[in-house]
Parts: sequence; structure tokens; C-alpha cells
Amino acid sequence: MGFGWELHGDGRQINAGAVVAPDERLSWPRTIGIGMQHVVAMFGATLLVPTITGFPVTTTLLFSGIGTVLFLLITRGRVPSYLGSSFAFIAPLTASAGSGPAAQLGGIVAAGAVLAIIGLIVKALGSRVIDAVMPPVVTGAVVALIGLNLAPTAVGSFEAQPLIGAVTLIAILMVTVLGRGLLGRLGILVGVVIGWLFAWITGGLAPDRVDALKEAAWFGLPELRAPTFELSVILLALPVVIVLVAENVGHVKAVAAMTGRNLDSVAGDALLADGLATTLAGAGGGSGTTTYAENIGVMAATRVYSTAAYWVAAVTAVVLAFSPKFGALVFTVPEGVLGGATLVLYGLIGLLGVRIWMDAKIDFTDPVNLTVVAAALVAGIGDLTLSIGSVELGGIAWGSIGILVAYPLLRRLAELRH
Repeated sequence: MGFGWELHGDGRQINAGAVVAPDERLSWPRTIGIGMQHVVAMFGATLLVPTITGFPVTTTLLFSGIGTVLFLLITRGRVPSYLGSSFAFIAPLTASAGSGPAAQLGGIVAAGAVLAIIGLIVKALGSRVIDAVMPPVVTGAVVALIGLNLAPTAVGSFEAQPLIGAVTLIAILMVTVLGRGLLGRLGILVGVVIGWLFAWITGGLAPDRVDALKEAAWFGLPELRAPTFELSVILLALPVVIVLVAENVGHVKAVAAMTGRNLDSVAGDALLADGLATTLAGAGGGSGTTTYAENIGVMAATRVYSTAAYWVAAVTAVVLAFSPKFGALVFTVPEGVLGGATLVLYGLIGLLGVRIWMDAKIDFTDPVNLTVVAAALVAGIGDLTLSIGSVELGGIAWGSIGILVAYPLLRRLAELRH
């Protein structure tokens, strides 16, 4: 089940050119310290998602910790990863806010269930089935349109408090560009903290939220909610599955490259684990989960890939989830700070799609690639909204459905022409 780590060397030092493998560990004090670093690395992003979407922060934190435990168990300790909040869910949650939190949770549950099913299929047929059904040109387009669809939301938050937003944005850019090691990878978290402090000094914090922080208890149970299911909300959430597949498979490949181990056989387990974790989160009131690139940065910096450190991180997250005071503190983050942070974050999601195209060397002189991607992106960025009967679908859904259906059809027609 992934327990029983071997002590790496003397447990204190890592030899030059060596890494601490997933089934190894350093001494427990050092392992706990590295685990705390993973908590810090995932904190900013994991807490930003519920802050933006209005979900309970401590509930999301609770299910991220539980989800990480599930992931470590299902992958049998072979893939070190923390399951934090997925940014990809921000767009459908924002678009479906009018349907209420219960319906939003239903969309998360549906996305998690589909991801778990894909994991089972990959386990049965092998990881190559992913490239056959979702080639990089399709995956990159869906990831890009999900990020860029959120641009108006980021701009609106920034405009609400432009000075605070500008301070936050500048802080994020400066720390990311000039910070070294772990500090540089925590640019968004540090920028949000600086923006919050500036808002506090200049009176930019909402008084009612500050009062709620003062009144919140130090210890208490996270707020649990049950989902309901509405077709329109589910259809908005399902395109996120493509992002989650890309992120999980990319994470497995990244860890394999850094540790020198072939982990293709575990890709299905990773997808299944994240699917179950997302389903569980949606069933209880938390946001959907995904593997975290922020924690890959910590592993690359420390050369420690031990899953023991992730057990420490998961337990720490669960413990923090039982502090309403902590959740209330995060809820005081003002609009301007969110605007400054999301200008960067949403752009990063969009550029992740571009990176998928670059890594796969997609040929955009090919008319099929060019026209299908162009139409899908504009539908997503412009938030094309049309109704089918009583079901209203937005730009993310139409763009994703369009490219998933149109690409294979047009590719086949192009092959028949030749």
C-alpha cells in the first residue's frame, strides 16, 4: 500500500546526482519539514479556488487532504503528489453560480465520476488510449479556452479595486521573476499576502468579513453540503475532465522523468484516484481536485520524491481544515487582490494549452488544426451561450463539444480527400 519507506543513505544527506525515491525517506524530522514545504506550496492555489468561487475554504482544504490520502493509497505510493483545488473548475463554477452551490457540487461529482471511469479504461487498455481519443491538438484547445474564458472575471475583479489589484499583480511578477528557489515558486501566494496587507493598511478589506473573522471560532467542524444534479450545470463541468486528464498524465510523466522510473502503468491509477477524490469532494461540499505542479517544484528543488512527505502534507491539511478562524481569514481576501492574482492565474491556464501544442509540435499550417482550434477558441473566449430546450450552455461547453466532435470528423474527411 506504499508504506514501509527505506531510509535513504544516512537519512540526513542526499548524495550528489542522487534523489530520494518515492519508496524512500530521509529522517522523520527532515521528512516532516519537507512535508510542511509541500503544504506551503499548495496553500495559495488550493485556497484561492474556494475564495474565488465562494466555496467553504476549510471544506475544500479537508477534501484536498483526504483526496491526497486516496491518491497515495490507490497509486500504492509510486507517484508522489498532492491533490489540490483545480483551477479548471473556476470557469464552470463561476458560470453556474446562479444555479446555487448544490447544483455546482453536482457538476463536480459528475466530472469526478467521468474521470474515474476514464482511469478504469486506461488501466484496462493502457495509457495510449488517451492520445487516441484526445490528441494534443484537442487537449491543448480545451485547456486554453477554459483559461481564456475566465478573462472577463479577472478584469472585473481588478477594476473593482485597481490600486490593490496593481500592487498584488506587481508583487506576484516581482517575486516570481526575482525570487530564487522555493520563494520564486510561491509568487502567487506571496503576492496575495502582500496585496492583502496593502488592502488592510489602506482600508480595502470588507468590514463585514473582518467582523466575521473576529467572531469565528478557532476550532470547529468544516461545513458539509450535499449535491443536487442539473443537466445544464453538469454539461458545463464535464469539459474540465479533459484538463484533469492532461494534468494527471503530465504529472505522472514528469515524476517518471525526474526519478528515472517508468510509471506508464500507474497513469490509470492516478486518473482513477483523482476522479474518486473529486467525486468525494463534490459529494461533501469541496471543490474538485487535481495533481499540483507547485509541489513538483518543491520536489525538483529538494530532490526528495518521498511519498512519506505527502502523507505529512495531507495530515496537516486535514488538521487545518478544523479551524473556522483560518477559513474566515482567507475569506477576507478582497476583490482587488483576487483580480491581481487571477490576471496571472487564468492566463497561465490558457498558456498551458499553448504549451501542450508546443510540446507536441502541432502543425498550424494544417487547415484542420487551424480552423477547428480557431472556432473553438473564439467560442470559449467570447463565451458563446446558446440554449437547447431548457438547457443553457456557455462558451466552454460549446468550444469543447465543437472541437471534440469536429476534429475527428474533419480529420477523417481530410484523409479521404487524399
